This record gives sequence, C-alpha cells and structure tokens, in this order.
Amino acid sequence: SCAMLRATVKLCCGIAHDHLRRLPGKHCSPPRRPREKQAEKRVLKEMLRGFTLLCLAPAAACLEPARDVSPSQFSSVDLFYITQGETALQRALSILQQHTSWQAETMLDAVAAVSSAALPGLGKVFRAEAVLAVPVARLHRELFEGIEQMPQWNPTLSQVKVLQRIGTDTLVTHEVTAPSPGNLVGQRDFVNVQHRGRRETAIYLVGTATHVEPLPLQEGCIRAESRLSCIVLQPLAGDPGRTHFTWLLSMDLKASAAGWIPTSIINRVLPQSQADFIKHLCRHLSATACP
Repeated sequence: SCAMLRATVKLCCGIAHDHLRRLPGKHCSPPRRPREKQAEKRVLKEMLRGFTLLCLAPAAACLEPARDVSPSQFSSVDLFYITQGETALQRALSILQQHTSWQAETMLDAVAAVSSAALPGLGKVFRAEAVLAVPVARLHRELFEGIEQMPQWNPTLSQVKVLQRIGTDTLVTHEVTAPSPGNLVGQRDFVNVQHRGRRETAIYLVGTATHVEPLPLQEGCIRAESRLSCIVLQPLAGDPGRTHFTWLLSMDLKASAAGWIPTSIINRVLPQSQADFIKHLCRHLSATACP
C-alpha cells in the first residue's frame, strides 16, 4: 500500500477525532456560531475529498511519505492545511499522468512553451514548460524556502508573506500582486496553502486557495483564488545541472469592480503571466549566478 495514503488516513483520523471530541453533548459549551459551523463543514468536506482522491490514486503516483503529518502534534486547522496540500498534490499528479490533449498557446515571449486544456472540475488549465540552466536545489530554494523574497525579483508581486509554517513541507501564504498601469485585470491578492512533495528525483511545489480564517480584504484588491498551481522541478536527463520546469496553473480571478472579466482576457492574461514569471526568474538566476 501507499505510504502517503497511510499518512493521510492518520491525518484524517486526527481531524475527525478532534471534531468528534467537540460535538454537542450533555455537558457541551454554548452553541457554535454559524461561521464556526461553516468552517467545520469545510474541514470535513476537504478531509473526505482528499481521502477519496488518495484512495483512487494509482500506486505509481505515490510520493515519499510526508514527514509532517503526525496528527498528535497539530491542531485540526493545521491538519486541514496539510490535507489541502496533499489533495492538490494528488490532483496535479493525476493531471500530469493523464494523456491530455494540450493545445499550444500563442505567446509574446518564447522563454517558455505554454499550452492549455479544459479539465473537469478545474476549467482551463495552463501548462508552462522550460529548461532552466540551474540545478533543482537552487530553484527549490528560490521558489519554496525563499518564497517571501519573490517580490525582489518578480515585479508583478508587491508582497508575499508566510502567515504560518506547518511542519517542514506546508506553508500558508498571503500574496499581493503589484498595481500596473493598463492592467486588464486589476490588482489581486491570494491566501494559499503551499505544499512540497517529492517523488524520486523530482520536487513538486503545489498551491491552492484556502478558506480557513482568511485575511481581511486588502484595500484596492480583489481576493482571487488559485484552484491549482503545481510546479514540477525535474533534473534534466544526462545533465543534473539543468532543470526541466513544468508549471500547471488554474485560477479564478473573480469579477473586478467594473464587473465580469471576459474569458478571452483571462485566457490571455494567465499564460502570459506564466511566461513573464519564468522570464523574471531566469533574469534573477542569471544575475545571482555563482562566478
């Protein structure tokens, strides 16, 4: 059986135990507020969804055992974040293993090849691919360990803040895009779970929107949601000093203050944002390369 599945079963049991322990009874505390009930429903729904996805995942999709999913050392909310991360990871693996018909996107910059496909439950998913002239470990440091420093080299972001670290592989982050003249979409912010997984020589960095105790809305920003983001860092065959970079992205940008955003604009903005991100990353890597 899959070690990841076993870990997630333990995780789900931990969540369930914590919530069952607090169910109303003879000596219960005053009734919970509607907001608390809604939060618990989301926790249990995500737990069940993650458990189902992992049960249906093929054995080949199993990752290395999670090092930070011992239910006894985390709160139910912490475990919820980890479950969200693991669920997003399995979903991304499933997409990567499918024989999907990806359609090439026309890009302004050839720094990356971007394609797209319409997938059930996610809508349009964009896939960007590039070969970067640095090893996996360097990219891993930049994109996960040093996530708060991203705005220093990516001008499309004004802030990335780690709100919480759960174990070694899960973060809760708040990201704010930078205002830009002529931006067709406008300024957005995101509250995400970021999660790291490993499989053989590859590192998977996944992100998805979280709904537990979100930050207040930022003035001038619209709270958008990342349905799924997954960056795969794989050493290039025969050249471990270079990395094959793959990025899956599906996002709900939400309506702007001016109203609904046409799908045609979203389908231009998202793949271009992927290409721009990779371009800025390449410049940063070149500027900070070891002599």
